[in-house]
Amino acid sequence: MNLTNAVVGQEYLIRDINTDDEEMKAFLFSLGCYSGEPITVVSRRRGGCVVSIKDARYNIDMQLAEAIVV
Repeated sequence: MNLTNAVVGQEYLIRDINTDDEEMKAFLFSLGCYSGEPITVVSRRRGGCVVSIKDARYNIDMQLAEAIVV
């Protein structure tokens, strides 16, 4: 399951980053988004969602959310 299907407010552990785009992987890693890290979908917005990673909140688009496997 990826973040687009995640329940708002529930904490998940990231299992994998499912993309062949190395720039996207590097960007997500710079946010602290990597395998084994907890992540929570705080809210959904049109075209994306707000996530909480390591006590920080980020607004990510649907392409990034689809790449994050929980």
